[in-house]
Amino acid sequence: MIEAPRAAHPHPSRRRRARTVVLAVVGVVLASALMLAGFYAWRVWSTASEIRRDDTLLPSPDAVDPERPAPAATLTGSFNYVLMGSDVNPDGGEGRSDVLMLAHVPPARDKVYVISFPRDMWVQIPGHGMGEINAAFAHGGPALTTRTLEALVGVRMDHAVRIDYDGFVGLTTELGGVTVDNRVESTKQGASAVYHWPAGPVTLQGEEALNYVRQRHGLPQGDLDRAERQRAMVRAILGKLMSRDVLADPARFATVMGALGKHVTVDAGLTNDALFAAASSMRVTSSADIVLLQAPLSGFGRSADGQSIDVVNTRQLAEMRDAIRDGRMAEYAAAHRNQPLVGNR
Repeated sequence: MIEAPRAAHPHPSRRRRARTVVLAVVGVVLASALMLAGFYAWRVWSTASEIRRDDTLLPSPDAVDPERPAPAATLTGSFNYVLMGSDVNPDGGEGRSDVLMLAHVPPARDKVYVISFPRDMWVQIPGHGMGEINAAFAHGGPALTTRTLEALVGVRMDHAVRIDYDGFVGLTTELGGVTVDNRVESTKQGASAVYHWPAGPVTLQGEEALNYVRQRHGLPQGDLDRAERQRAMVRAILGKLMSRDVLADPARFATVMGALGKHVTVDAGLTNDALFAAASSMRVTSSADIVLLQAPLSGFGRSADGQSIDVVNTRQLAEMRDAIRDGRMAEYAAAHRNQPLVGNR
């Protein structure tokens, strides 16, 4: 019986060469991917390293202050940031904090509760007696502002972020503008233009954005409406910074880090490691997960020396403090979202 001829097999040396070529191609691809990933990691790290760090934004950890809230006062896994926007006096003084907010993140990291504190809130400023909350900045700079907020709310601030007006203009421009839902139609004369904002979505950047968040006159509730606009702007900025298409794209994330590095200052403890750990742990999926609130007020009045002031609702403030400490901010926000004098949305 004659057997059919068998198919010829490639020569062993040819098979080895083919495998070598395939492995070489795979190796080049992997090496290129690793080099690209390494480049992006280096770029992100480098741009984050350019963010200004300042050890005066928080009270000194070495200072003996038994009345300062303990670090463990809030639920494990949550964290609190103080956000302050400040003007600077022409003579070099500290000025006053025009924007003061608390950003609270619960342990699940799926929400950000942004609580604003109107500048005329009448509060106890440690070491200086009663005063408008924005006066703490003039008395003792960012550290005393943070300490005043801690004393008022009853929780310790983990980190602090500061931005001045020039930085605010630059950041909104770097982001290509941000869109807010404008509740109250208004017009404002700026330094170089007259701005008109209809009710509904408006996209803002640069000088226009700054004029928008600084307007008080011409708004029905004055400073409270201004605080509401500032919260809306913070939500719009955070929504862009924390969007998945930014956090998941190393190139875009590096660009965002570069923009922040140009325009904001953070406390010295917010290192690159801490920043990346916080960013990677966030589970915010849309701007709807950024909940806007205002610190509770009971009305308005005048101080003994004739200042126009916002009166703190101490009962509700205690309720908010407990909600932050115990991880019940969702319940608090739902209960107080539409109350009078607050303008929450």
